[in-house]
Amino acid sequence: MRVPTPNPPPGIIGHNRTMLTPHYCVFPPEGIMDSLLPAWPGCIVRFQTTPRMGARFAQALLIMPPKAWGPQPAELQSDAQAFFYVLSGTVEAEVEGAAVTLTPGGYVYFPNGQDVRIFNAGPEEARLIWVRKPYEEPRAVLAQPRPIVGHRDTARREDNGPRWRHLLLGTADMAMDFEMNIMCYQPGAHFWCIETHVMEHGMVMLQGQALQLLGRDWHELWTGDFVWMGPFVPQQIYATGNEVCEYLLYKDVNRDVI
Repeated sequence: MRVPTPNPPPGIIGHNRTMLTPHYCVFPPEGIMDSLLPAWPGCIVRFQTTPRMGARFAQALLIMPPKAWGPQPAELQSDAQAFFYVLSGTVEAEVEGAAVTLTPGGYVYFPNGQDVRIFNAGPEEARLIWVRKPYEEPRAVLAQPRPIVGHRDTARREDNGPRWRHLLLGTADMAMDFEMNIMCYQPGAHFWCIETHVMEHGMVMLQGQALQLLGRDWHELWTGDFVWMGPFVPQQIYATGNEVCEYLLYKDVNRDVI
């Protein structure tokens, strides 16, 4: 006797928020698959964007088990900068020969040409956002960027009523070719216009919910979502939900276009 095939469970072809276009993407975290890298043994890397997508930088979620460290062997970042932001756990970074401890909200920037060393010093898994970008030399003669260590709670803050931002990296420093900021919106707050600008963005939702305009379409964003926005993509954001909307934002700055 033929056994009837069970019906597909509810939700198998349900709501899908994932979107990839030549100009932007929206990636919920559950759909980003694991990668393993020889230089980071025991660690999981979940690439959110890379130049293969069309971005001019790479960004990933780095998951480190206890006692893991990398890169192994230490890779000299001769043509790339590296930025790490701690989401959870406790890590140690070696910065110019000195060990610094980073807790959630802490960050470290390694200029190109600096050895990158990160160690999970805590008893729990650590999660970090990892950004890499080839350094664009400015046409003017400027001092090269130096390593930067900080924490969101002590970073400079700019307020604009129901919107504010924590300035983590690169703001108004002409030697830097990208910025990292944490953007914050009270529920119901929104950006004041539809932006169209030359900069591209990498955006990770740290907390809350939002509606994000990309091109001519609105997308619902939740905690953990990643968004890439290429240059000149029309964009606007409205904070929804019942808690402050926060997201970590990459932006390329301070360089000519031709």
